[in-house]
Amino acid sequence: MMVSTMKEIVQMLTQHDISPTHQRVEIAAVLFNKPQHLSADQVLTIVNKDRPVVSKATVYNTLGLFARKGLVKEVIIDPSKVFFDSNTSSHYHFYNVDTGELQDVQHSELVLGKIPEPPAGTQLETVDVIFKVRRQ
Repeated sequence: MMVSTMKEIVQMLTQHDISPTHQRVEIAAVLFNKPQHLSADQVLTIVNKDRPVVSKATVYNTLGLFARKGLVKEVIIDPSKVFFDSNTSSHYHFYNVDTGELQDVQHSELVLGKIPEPPAGTQLETVDVIFKVRRQ
């Protein structure tokens, strides 16, 4: 979901029951101007590039809110490496351990076999696949 104007950002946040505070709009402007994978620290750096606009806590809280509301997909490489993906469609990822970059793998590029039945009383929500790669 890409947006380009502040008006579109405010509309998008409002449609997802998110109050469009100045800080949330600034963070959304960074995340939704193109498909990308950003860490919370990268978002913080970009948002505060010209002048301090938001705190680290606000960025983390806002990204968590956006993830809960379905605006971004959380991609957890390991507990210390979490990316926020502005592409929420069904897809997978290559993670380059040398560069720290995340790259989309289209859903159609991976053929999965039979997925096991989930435990009793639960249902499958998503399947996350991350291929970790490095230079040869």
